[in-house]
Amino acid sequence: MNDNHYNHKGSRNGNGINNQLHVSNNNTSPSATELEEDPPLVKNQPRNLEDYFFPTHRFQKTLQDPKKEPLVIVACGSFSPITYLHLRIFEMAKDYIIEDSKFEIMGGYFSPVSDHYKKEGLAPAYHRVRMCEMAVERTSTWLMIDAWESLQKEYTPTAVVLDHFHEMINIQGGGVKTSDGKTRNVKIMLLAGGDLIESFRIPNLWSNEDLHHILGDFGCLIVERTGADVWGFLLSHDILYEHRKNVYVIKQLIYNDISSTKVRLFVKRGMSIKYLLPNSVIKYIQQHQLYLGNTETIESVIDSDNEVVAQISKKIEVLNL
Repeated sequence: MNDNHYNHKGSRNGNGINNQLHVSNNNTSPSATELEEDPPLVKNQPRNLEDYFFPTHRFQKTLQDPKKEPLVIVACGSFSPITYLHLRIFEMAKDYIIEDSKFEIMGGYFSPVSDHYKKEGLAPAYHRVRMCEMAVERTSTWLMIDAWESLQKEYTPTAVVLDHFHEMINIQGGGVKTSDGKTRNVKIMLLAGGDLIESFRIPNLWSNEDLHHILGDFGCLIVERTGADVWGFLLSHDILYEHRKNVYVIKQLIYNDISSTKVRLFVKRGMSIKYLLPNSVIKYIQQHQLYLGNTETIESVIDSDNEVVAQISKKIEVLNL
């Protein structure tokens, strides 16, 4: 399957795949930025469901330690655009899993929502998928982008998305092999920020049936975010508490408060977004003129971060003087 995913037309000057590595006559090493901005070596996810394929080019098919449970981590979201925080939470989860030593990570996936999510500031799905691909293909060795959710004709609940990953990996894919040749099913786990978990309390947003399915049958890795009392909420929420042994709270050792909402606002105001997201994604936003007509206002962001928005407003006032 993997052989079909490789794209041998990605060289900058068309002279072959070796040029992807920037091998030159003076043996100079490429910078991380150069590699990040290179065309990926893998086939991009399609823009229509008929051509969809499940990405497995970084999926580890053999369990190295038979004493551990194979695990795939999935993050669902709008990713409009993907930021360094989205990438970092996967690395935080990876560190947590390695320290916990109960699981062995077989791969990680971003699953962008479809255009039917109807969220303010949502760029078209194919742009968001492409930005995610650009963010991970040159910067990660274990993360992949799955476009299935983004290609659906209607909004897809998170529980159904996790069912899709179970179907593709364990049913159609046959799980993973152990060192002795046996087959094991892979545990699928949702990766989420503390803000998403707190949305569990919003009436009619999540059905109890879905929450039991997500937390009980799959499990959840929750990364604390600034100002979110995850432990307090876990104690107060009946369903979360019922499945608490399948919920893992990851503490941020270095707090990162980048948000896609603020990035969109920066773009709208003509402010720099450098070092908030990968250079390749910044260039893509500029090339396709994304978020310039964003209708979100400063007031719409105030509830999420009063201090940062006030600083933006002050800077805009100074620029307009």
